[in-house]
Amino acid sequence: MIPRLATESLLRLARDFPVLALTGPRQSGKTTLAQAAFPDKPYISLENPEQREFAERDPRRFLQRFAEGAILDEVQRAPALLSWLQELVDSRKRMGDFVLTGSAQFDLLAGMAQSLAGRVGRVELLPFSAQELAGVDALPETLETMLYRGAYPPLYDRALLPSDWFPNYVATYLERDVRQLVAVRDLSQFQRLVRMCAARSGQLLNLAALGADCGISAATARQWLSVLEASYLVMLLRPYHCNFGKRLVKTPKLYFLDVGLMAWLLGIRDAASIETHAARGALFETWVVGELVKQRFNAGQPADLYFWRDNVGHEVDVLYETPHGLQTVEVRSGSTFATDWTAPVRQWLKIAGNESLPPIIVYGGEDAYEREGCRVVGWRACSFPREPGKRCE
Repeated sequence: MIPRLATESLLRLARDFPVLALTGPRQSGKTTLAQAAFPDKPYISLENPEQREFAERDPRRFLQRFAEGAILDEVQRAPALLSWLQELVDSRKRMGDFVLTGSAQFDLLAGMAQSLAGRVGRVELLPFSAQELAGVDALPETLETMLYRGAYPPLYDRALLPSDWFPNYVATYLERDVRQLVAVRDLSQFQRLVRMCAARSGQLLNLAALGADCGISAATARQWLSVLEASYLVMLLRPYHCNFGKRLVKTPKLYFLDVGLMAWLLGIRDAASIETHAARGALFETWVVGELVKQRFNAGQPADLYFWRDNVGHEVDVLYETPHGLQTVEVRSGSTFATDWTAPVRQWLKIAGNESLPPIIVYGGEDAYEREGCRVVGWRACSFPREPGKRCE
């Protein structure tokens, strides 16, 4: 097993909350992490029809079997169980009693908000981060291989080709999660939406254009996009506009959360073709944003990432708050530093002034150095200040 950075957050929350919730996309390693972090707890999968039927028919007796707590996998499959779980943990007053895992945010979070408010410590687990892979010498040798393969654990646990694994992953996702979360009559139409989103990763979200390309209304596109968010396939990066006037773009940007899945959906079938592919820049930017999200999720924090763009096109790729100021991150897929890379952050610094920290530029090369007031970091060693800041109100 590749050690997961989220383990520390999970164990920390187990000291303060009676229930832990470990959520994330299918095949991101939630079950493996839960069992490794809590090896003494019995494991129950509610995907098992017998266990699910028992939990739904007699939830009190189902839970009373676990005197020392348990790991309940895919608990959104038996949402009524959460109300009974509240009664049990309130009576036992024991921290780290139950660990819940789930792949569908809508059902699980709605149930927790209603039944377990104030009792749940939550960690969101995405596929492997570059830091986790590097820690066991499993980081791909080239950037193109990293972008092609992505970071889902099965692709590192065994000798699987991305071109073999991703088709089955998408088919399973469509048949299971999509049908559970929303009534879609034509799954091929939904799959077209998924592919159109992959082609737009890193771009401003235009629901009307997205719906038109898929033959659906903007309202339906919005609903289906929320399903992709709920199942951790995509995220929306919100624009930052605190204290900087109103002449700013207010539309979010769309990003895939695994670059390998994005590459497969774009029809990329080998790593070498990424070197000259038109989407190379978007793939690399998607990967960097995903690494930032993983860093925060692994620390048990919300993502709280933004971008900044004014109405004449000046843009900073990623922006986040720290106790020491605003940190900007520019992403460039080239392997050689170019002086025009600093133009966006120079424009940003004119506006933000002393509120901004020295910018970070993540690029497709190998080295790390200071250049023109920026910290330039190669893709292998990309790291970012971790302290969370305040939320933008």
